[in-house]
Amino acid sequence: MQKPPLILIVGPTAVGKTELSIQLAQSLNGEIVSADSRLFYCGMDIGTAKPSPAEMARVPHHLIDIVKPDETLSLAVFQQKAQAIIMDIRARGKLPFLVGGTGQYIRAVTEGWTPPEVVPDIRMRDELGRMKEERGVNWLHEKLALLDSEAAEKIDARNFRRTIRALEVIFTTGRKFSEQRGRGDSPYQLITVGLNRPRAELYQRVDERIEKMFGDGLLDEVRDLLNQGYSPTLPSMSAIGYRECVSVVKGELNTEQAKAEMKRITRVFVRRQANWFKESDPTIRWFHPEENSLTEIEEFIRNALKSQVL
Repeated sequence: MQKPPLILIVGPTAVGKTELSIQLAQSLNGEIVSADSRLFYCGMDIGTAKPSPAEMARVPHHLIDIVKPDETLSLAVFQQKAQAIIMDIRARGKLPFLVGGTGQYIRAVTEGWTPPEVVPDIRMRDELGRMKEERGVNWLHEKLALLDSEAAEKIDARNFRRTIRALEVIFTTGRKFSEQRGRGDSPYQLITVGLNRPRAELYQRVDERIEKMFGDGLLDEVRDLLNQGYSPTLPSMSAIGYRECVSVVKGELNTEQAKAEMKRITRVFVRRQANWFKESDPTIRWFHPEENSLTEIEEFIRNALKSQVL
């Protein structure tokens, strides 16, 4: 039985995936499934560069604004939701596009990952959380790097929830976290488009995006979240931009210092994203906006779809 096609759009943050995916979905009768873990949260719009209402009105989007900032969405639950939505899109005769920069979430859907079946150990999590508070999130991430360098390379040091989960699995099973993601055959016939730009141009786009976030009211967005009672220690509030703005609100940083820190950390994040999707990967067809037109990318997808039908 032939596997259903799934268009996968990957690439680093600020590269231009949002506009490209919308234009392609419009041309190819598609719908977009977000695989960006930052876009799950309601009320966290500016700091996550969430597609605007006008952009989302151009083509249906899924898995955006699905949980509150104090709620969590596990990898397994995301996987189930994404696969159900992709099936529904196909059933309605449309083409699904999976779009994002969160490699772990994308791989869970496209490679049929089976997340480690380790029951959460609340006491261990509490102890690891206490160690994070005493010694800092970077110290915790350094311990993960010693035990499992591959896992540490792909987990943002600021994402302490994932760091703690990886350590929990390692301590419980005695095996590396990176070796326990059971993988099966992909349930889809993947057509993968990678979007990239020269690193200097990408960094410039990142800087411009961050300046625009502050101009659009990022500080007010963070103040509003805090006024609603959301704790600054929530995992969602550790996302790039939110933690820095909390520091501004507390008087620990000024606005320019916050911007500089966001730009620095986002560059680290861009480099980490490259560990998930490499230009040397033969399963990804890479395009560069300064060289390749939208028409070329659309033609590549159409030809790939035709070859699958044949």
